Amino acid sequence: MKIRPLHNYENPPLDLLLLADPSLEVVNSYISRGHCFVAERDRQIIGVYVLIDTRPQTVELVNIAVLAQEQGKGIGKKLVLHAIETAQSMGYKTIEIGTGNSSISQLALYQKCGFRIIGIDRDFFINHYQDAIYENGIQCRDMIRLSKNLSEEG
Repeated sequence: MKIRPLHNYENPPLDLLLLADPSLEVVNSYISRGHCFVAERDRQIIGVYVLIDTRPQTVELVNIAVLAQEQGKGIGKKLVLHAIETAQSMGYKTIEIGTGNSSISQLALYQKCGFRIIGIDRDFFINHYQDAIYENGIQCRDMIRLSKNLSEEG
């Protein structure tokens, strides 16, 4: 598997991006201003992530997704670690990520990769998404915000 930037002439893998964010409108809003990277195996895109500039010296990992049949193989962790390395190489001091309160495995993964919870946006998914989102039998209501200082180890 290799991870590379999405080329300008390539269409973003919307099917994958919509796995992590069900709003096409939201995905289109950040894909146009972000840095998109794809994971490939045998010329097939099996994973994706997007980084966007948010504030000076800060970048946000706004979408990370892996094909359903490829999940559970460590690809998500490799994508998160690649995003951290990429952000460091681009000169950012902080990388942030947000995920739903119902995204149990994602919360665990991000913390294993060194992210710390810094806040909660109450009712984020209620206010910003037309349809209710359920995951792990839990309604996704709140955005859990996490951050990693890129000058720290681990």
